[in-house]
Parts: sequence; C-alpha cells; structure tokens
Amino acid sequence: MKRTLVIGDIHGGLRALEQIIDRANVSTTDTLIFLGDYVDGWSESPQVIDYLIALSKKQSCIFIRGNHDELLLDWLTNDNENIDEGMWFQHGGKATVLSYSKVSDATKKIHIAFLESLQNYYLDSQNRLFVHAGFTNMNGVTFEYFPKLLYWDRTLWETALALNTSIPKESVYYPKRLKLYTEIYIGHTPVTRIGEILPIQKACVWNIDTGAAFTGPLTLMDIDTKEFWQSQPLNELYPLEKGRN
Repeated sequence: MKRTLVIGDIHGGLRALEQIIDRANVSTTDTLIFLGDYVDGWSESPQVIDYLIALSKKQSCIFIRGNHDELLLDWLTNDNENIDEGMWFQHGGKATVLSYSKVSDATKKIHIAFLESLQNYYLDSQNRLFVHAGFTNMNGVTFEYFPKLLYWDRTLWETALALNTSIPKESVYYPKRLKLYTEIYIGHTPVTRIGEILPIQKACVWNIDTGAAFTGPLTLMDIDTKEFWQSQPLNELYPLEKGRN
C-alpha cells in the first residue's frame, strides 16, 4: 500500500533516520516528505545528506528547506554575510563544520546542489501544507513577502498553541492563517519545549519536531492514518556527543 510519510528535523542524526526508516518498514512505494533541518547537532550531517540523496534515487522524496540547511549552504559557498559563526556554533554548527573537514570537495559540490534544490514548502492535492517553520502572510505561503520566514518563523505554531479551543472556526476571532489549509505539517520548534516527545496537533497544525536535536526521538508519521514511528532518543544513539544540548 502506498503511503505518504512525513519526517521531522534530523539534525545530523543518521542513526535515528535509519532506525525509523526500518521501524516503519518504508518501501519504495512510499512517498517521503522531509520537513528540513537535516544538519547541525549530531556528528553525521554529511552522511545524512548522502543518505537522502541515495534515497531519492529509489523512491519519491520531497525535501523542504530548513533554516539550518540554509546556514550550511551559506557556509559551503562562502556566503557568510548572514552567518553569526558564534551563534551558529552554539546551535549545532560546530559539529557540522568538524564533520565536513573529512568530506572531499567533489562531495561538497554534490551537497551544495542538494541544498540549493530544497523547496521552501510543498502543497499537496488535498490542500495539505508542508513547511519547515511557518508563514506570516494572512493569505498563505504563496503571498509570503519574506520567503526566509518559511523556515525561520515561529508565530504560526505559537498562534496554534495559544488558540482558545472554544472559539469556533467560523468566528472572526479565529486566526485566518489557521483556516487556509486542511492541515499544516511543521518542524523547527521542538515539542520538547512544552514537555512533549510525541507529534502534537494544535488546530490544523501538526508539529513533527520531537526534539531529535536535543534529547528527544526522531519521528516519522503517516499523514493519512496518523500512525507514527520514533527512534530512540538521539542522546542515547550518540552517547559521547552533546548534539544541541
């Protein structure tokens, strides 16, 4: 049976990615939608990108751009204008830079091409939106004036999280952004911030970032059945590393 599976933020955790692919019995008939942030945190960022490129040659894969992916692209292409190296290093960049010290120039070029090919968002035939972070424009992603907000913004999730559930969707007080799409799948803001390690739905927003960059697991979910699979917590898979902790 063909499935559409969505995967949260990986952050260099190849072992977790391999684990959930195995646990979910992913086959070549499945479509995989990755929500971005493939790098920064654990020590296998280059290996994650190699794995994703190889996977895309076997089956349908959709790769969304995350903010950390853009930071890596900027660094690899020496476009450092928007990189605060100290801040980036504190948030997982140091592990990525160290891991790329062992990567050949030829492979770096392949990774640059992959990072440049990432999509800012994906909208399927059922009006389900997949985006790394969110959007701010009241008319939706195609009207977003600052595209970087699609992989940096947190206000969509904060709005969904703070929404009074007693307000009917038909009300003028119901946030317009939460009426535009059947469902919205995001990563970027780990649910561990609210003490959770499972994918969380608020209004029409599903947050699939279960804290793999820190001490949570990586999550893969079937968007039709809502069945999900998780890896071991990443700090257990990489016991000698700090990740983004």
